[in-house]
Amino acid sequence: MANTLDMQAIFREDIPLIDVRAPVEFDAGAFSQASNLPILDDMQREQVGICYSASGSESATSLGHDLVSGEDRNIKIAAWLAFLREHPDALLYCFRGGQRSRIACEWLKAEGYDVPRIEGGYKALRRCLLSTIENLPPLIIVAGKTGSGKTEFLQQFDQSIDLEGIANHRGSAFGRHISAQPTQLNFENELSIHLLKLAQHPSIFIEDEGRMIGKVHLPPPLQEKMQTAPIALLEDSIATRAERIYQEYIELQWREYEAHFEGRAADEFSRYLIEAVDAIRKRLGNTAHSEVRGSVLAALKHQEQVGSLEGHREWITLLLADYYDPMYNYQLEKKSSRVKVTGSREVVTDWLLNHTESFA
Repeated sequence: MANTLDMQAIFREDIPLIDVRAPVEFDAGAFSQASNLPILDDMQREQVGICYSASGSESATSLGHDLVSGEDRNIKIAAWLAFLREHPDALLYCFRGGQRSRIACEWLKAEGYDVPRIEGGYKALRRCLLSTIENLPPLIIVAGKTGSGKTEFLQQFDQSIDLEGIANHRGSAFGRHISAQPTQLNFENELSIHLLKLAQHPSIFIEDEGRMIGKVHLPPPLQEKMQTAPIALLEDSIATRAERIYQEYIELQWREYEAHFEGRAADEFSRYLIEAVDAIRKRLGNTAHSEVRGSVLAALKHQEQVGSLEGHREWITLLLADYYDPMYNYQLEKKSSRVKVTGSREVVTDWLLNHTESFA
């Protein structure tokens, strides 16, 4: 499994992977099809690393064998064997394809399992993935004002990618979910895997996003391609967009907060909304910020008193009309020459289906 084509096949075919790196390495960046079954735990890895720096490779390897011995060694081998019985086609790797994966494969071979080891390890796999962004099919950007339902719209197409889903964030100041975003490395890995699986299409449909989606950022090569790609622009009335935002950011979000926080749901939901409004204070300006914040607080008070979410509709419409729409119009003006079609979902769908190959 040394060459790039073989590595791409690992991800296209979702081949199971045994990642023998320490948990701290796995948590920082990994692949969705990999299971972390470490040969060294975090403390053992740290000890071996200190020994390597002080005394070199041979001493570090010897210490590793001393640390992972007896019952600890047996437990780790048993975990690998259990995984291999369930996934006999699995591959194994460490960070660079060095001693940890080599020794793990030797131990497994002694148990009757000849497991392929990925040359270059995690580092080579990640390099292969990121290189796919350089060789993508043409992109077509689906744009539209806040609340146009771009993410939902794109889900009907096999050749689309859900950036916000991968980032676990809806892309605006109000876009965070209860669950945490992935690390930057995990975001890039998962994004690259999705793009690799779409590479056979003549073009890829992708939502209009800025450089940042919450706390993660798009890889620069993808940003560059998006900045020159043709645009299909969804249009929807402010009433329809406000209703969509109400359903997703208020009703759905509130149900999630109730389920997750239970008795603390109201306090946490209030904190989420107020923090989001305060995050755009500079862009709103003091007067508009004060007005929107007051409307949010009034809606939260109404919700507490009568148990209704309806009061939130007012500030949503206010924020769309006075902030998000003017900001989007300004941004769109700078890239208006790239807009190839503007219209309803039906119009944009028809155009995408009939112009897929014209930009290839």
